Amino acid sequence: MSQAPDPSAPESADGRATRHPVDEVLPPARLGLLGLQHVLVMYTGCVTVPLVFGAAAKLDTSTIGLLINADLLVAGLVTLLQALGIGKVLGVRLPVVAGATFTAVTPMILIAGEYGMQAVYGSMIAAGVFGLLVAVPFARAVRFFPPLVTGTVITVIGLSLIGVAAGLIAGLDSTAKDYAAPSHLALAGGIVLFIVLVSRFTSGLLSQIGVLLGLIGGTLVAIPMGLTDFSAVGGADWLGVASPFHFGAPEFPVAAVISMCVVMLVTFTESTADMLAVGEMTGRPLSRRDLARGLAADGVSGVIGGVMNGFLDTVFAQNVGLVGMTKVRSRYVAAVAGGILILLGLVPKMGEVVASLPGPVVGAAGLVMFATVTAVGINTLRKVEFDGTNNLLIVAVSIGVGMLPVMAPLIYHAFPTWVQIIGGSAITSATVVAFLLNLLFNHTPGRRKTEPEPESRPVQAVAPDSTPAI
Repeated sequence: MSQAPDPSAPESADGRATRHPVDEVLPPARLGLLGLQHVLVMYTGCVTVPLVFGAAAKLDTSTIGLLINADLLVAGLVTLLQALGIGKVLGVRLPVVAGATFTAVTPMILIAGEYGMQAVYGSMIAAGVFGLLVAVPFARAVRFFPPLVTGTVITVIGLSLIGVAAGLIAGLDSTAKDYAAPSHLALAGGIVLFIVLVSRFTSGLLSQIGVLLGLIGGTLVAIPMGLTDFSAVGGADWLGVASPFHFGAPEFPVAAVISMCVVMLVTFTESTADMLAVGEMTGRPLSRRDLARGLAADGVSGVIGGVMNGFLDTVFAQNVGLVGMTKVRSRYVAAVAGGILILLGLVPKMGEVVASLPGPVVGAAGLVMFATVTAVGINTLRKVEFDGTNNLLIVAVSIGVGMLPVMAPLIYHAFPTWVQIIGGSAITSATVVAFLLNLLFNHTPGRRKTEPEPESRPVQAVAPDSTPAI
């Protein structure tokens, strides 16, 4: 669905407005190659979410493979929706690629443990509907989610997931004979080192798929170590799609729904930063209506994901960076990437292969990615004015409260179940605290600034950049 030529676009020799680069349709061969490049850049991040969630929720390999295929299918559908749009209702119509967000992993694990998989996907559907309802208000109220809030939350997301990566590397049963076996730790350490070296000594696309190469190389090393089991791959179909509501009719526990709705708001903050960044890169700045349509597409991902056993999606920052690197601004490149993702989601055998990757291999890749999320949050906080404000206190209290359930998982065991689900999620609790404290100190009458330290120097302005998605 193409848009009318942009009035601000440059004119051709005969005086007519040319098509905006965002709406340019490239030659088929180039479209296909550039679309595949987008998929390669985001593939590892996308499939890591179902891998980590499935392992933590103690699902079998076959079920995890199903989740991977559903994840790719939903990501492809939402990417097509974002790139092409539907009327004036859905889609930002920019070269953005959607994928599963890490933000939802911890709440989904908690919900699965307390209520079961039916509640996981029921609460996801409810969060998707909530996202559709609040997309327009959120686009208007984005000022209440400044870098102070988003940076704090992103930092906590990364920190809270590092423990999950450690569990995959060492094993989930501390009484097992091979728990934290030196060979497992050495394998994980070697993968991390490999990813670092690829990033250091390569460039372009190769450096961007270092994690994917680490997964492949680590799996090859794990084969002679006896850590791989691909027996389920042979029985998987080449083509197929999981039936809707694979785990049964959805359930909607109030605590689970509230927790996932908070996750949706955090997802909105991720996508907002990335969509604004792409708008600047492509020379098509976003209006509030554009932003609202893009956020509504995130809401659709919750509904489709809940029905098709997938995950909540957000705009992937890896692909935002790729747009900046290649200078290719056509949204039809993203549309092709969405089509490729859909095709991958229809191949169950591929999902089984990915689901059979050894825990130490997945954990090592996850460790790098989750730690990177933490670093992104810290980088976002660089934009915050700390001198003469209470912002340092806001960050400190929010991270402290958020990390409580990570350091002491049973800290809320004496409280009702709904408190355990909401408070027990580092991401949910940190988001609520950061949002409320920001309102209290920075958006209420009578707020005051503290006196800066005599030796403090003014903070240098930081150029706007994109906040990578989780």
